Amino acid sequence: MKKLTSMVIVLCTIASSMLMTYHPAVAGDYVGVREIAVPSRERGRDLAVTVWYPADAEGDPVKLGESVFFVGTPAGLDGPISGGGFPLILLSHGAGLAGNAQALSWIAVPLAKQGFIVAAPTHPGNTGASRSAAETMKLWLRPADITETLNAMEDAPLFKEHIAFDKTGILGLSMGGGTALAIAGARIDPERLASYCDTDALNPSLCDWVRQSGVDLHAMDLRSAGRDNHDARIGFAMAIDPAPVDVFEFDSLSRISIPVALVNLGQPGKIPPTLRADEIANVIPNASYSTIEDASHYSMFAECRPGAAEIAESEKIGDPICSDGGGRSRREIHGQIIDMVAAAFSRALK
Repeated sequence: MKKLTSMVIVLCTIASSMLMTYHPAVAGDYVGVREIAVPSRERGRDLAVTVWYPADAEGDPVKLGESVFFVGTPAGLDGPISGGGFPLILLSHGAGLAGNAQALSWIAVPLAKQGFIVAAPTHPGNTGASRSAAETMKLWLRPADITETLNAMEDAPLFKEHIAFDKTGILGLSMGGGTALAIAGARIDPERLASYCDTDALNPSLCDWVRQSGVDLHAMDLRSAGRDNHDARIGFAMAIDPAPVDVFEFDSLSRISIPVALVNLGQPGKIPPTLRADEIANVIPNASYSTIEDASHYSMFAECRPGAAEIAESEKIGDPICSDGGGRSRREIHGQIIDMVAAAFSRALK
């Protein structure tokens, strides 16, 4: 964080922070959304960062995350931000069809309604026309994207006066959950990452794509893979179906000092090993662990549009993107996840 060099600025900043009020939005309040460009030296390009926030009035109506497969989530483009100081949630998405920030609008918009500012970079190479197996497997770049996003939020003219930066947390889903753990202090073991796709035992879908793309993880430059990506400004981490948990050094997990909430989607015994968070929850000193047994890993996607499952099958997507655990609808499961996340971050940050 940049140091203030003028005592006058310091005094004014203290005074303004004392006047900040936490403004918990209620259902029916507006949610604004903006996209900002954040420079990344390591990526050599700007990151597209989506920011959702409590708004005082409706902006231009938009639907975020809408695709041939998934229903979009309404928000107000450039809506006027509400007054007050809000906790900040940094959000990290997974890879594949939901591998972009706006695909997680289904959870970001309700969190903004409940009085959080949510900022999510789209991790380059993880989705869309520019999807790259090599870039996706550079897992150590993802937490760097989060740190660059936080740096930018501290300087963003529209947002910096509305964020209580001492109340900052990170939420990650799927590969984003691994990113959240890395930001909290977990370190990748380069040897484990190199051998991750030697067989299909850990992640057949991902590793089949990696091999078909001609990527040899053993031949990748992994010299930076085991670096420390811990960002001490972040005081709470929550990871839902974090992936891949098999590549972390267990000793580094035991040194994580902030509270961590871990959630798995599915029945114990049926959760893929690369997603299982119960064992690492036993290693992290201040961790909680829970499951949503009638959900699936694909419950993290937005609601499917009619016919989406058939389109996915015809396009040989391979993954059952519209399948949940059976019983409840995806909308109902989303409601539980949103309530769980909002409660966790309220306890930790508010």
